[in-house]
Amino acid sequence: MKSLKKISILVLLLLASSLYAQNTPYFLTDEDPKPLEGKWVLVKKMSDEFEGKKINTKKWQISGQGWIGRAPGLFLAHNVTVADGYLQITTTQLPKPIVKQGKTFTHGGGYAGSRKGMTYGYYECRMKANKTFMSSTFWLINDREDLNGCDNRTTELDIQECVGEITGENPELQKFDHSMNFNTHSRNIPKDCDILKGTVGGKAEIGAKVYDGYHVYGVWWKSKDEVLFFLDGKFQTKITPAADFNIPMYLRMVVETYNWNPVPADGGMTGSSKDRTTYYDWVRSWKLKD
Repeated sequence: MKSLKKISILVLLLLASSLYAQNTPYFLTDEDPKPLEGKWVLVKKMSDEFEGKKINTKKWQISGQGWIGRAPGLFLAHNVTVADGYLQITTTQLPKPIVKQGKTFTHGGGYAGSRKGMTYGYYECRMKANKTFMSSTFWLINDREDLNGCDNRTTELDIQECVGEITGENPELQKFDHSMNFNTHSRNIPKDCDILKGTVGGKAEIGAKVYDGYHVYGVWWKSKDEVLFFLDGKFQTKITPAADFNIPMYLRMVVETYNWNPVPADGGMTGSSKDRTTYYDWVRSWKLKD
């Protein structure tokens, strides 16, 4: 009996250690941008392999953290699950419209936001998008409640925003189903603060629909004015935000609706549950240390 107990404990320890066996971000050969003397250190409080049977609510909040979603897509906690080694956010159509905060919601999305935040580091996830008109996203944003003075503004770092079905006619957004779409935003600038407002971003071609397979979306938030984007381990481009990015931000994995991509005539939910689900294989955050 004692031997069996020892074996069981050993197995549990091995499983626990395997959850974070990765010791560097996902890069192709010669694509790692860190200096030779640097070392990537995993930030466990903002990383997850999603190996359990339910979401780790000590790391992730799934009710929206005060944000109920952009109409007509309402965040629903029961649309966010962990199973088969994936965080899964499933899109749904509500049995009947719901009115909240003066807005009408007809569809259900989902939200998973980190409870912890940090500044400079490397952030990445392995994700497969859903096939619907609703989004599949991975991004960071600050919390204005933490801030005072001229820092009481919004900085947002979008690593990937995409949709599975394009229903809108805006010609500039017709690549959202087969590209990595990234942005840096500076907005909500307090009065009398000499800080620029603006959006600076870009795209990277995937070569297939975003729902055809898994892709690794990554960003190195290197400094207040250097943000480097990576797709499937390969460097894409470097961006200088409109204003300094020097405020801690929090991770977001969100499935929502966009104003520019309206609900299709058939409701957009005709596919299987699998087709209507965004899958996150893992999410990892890293600090660069000397």
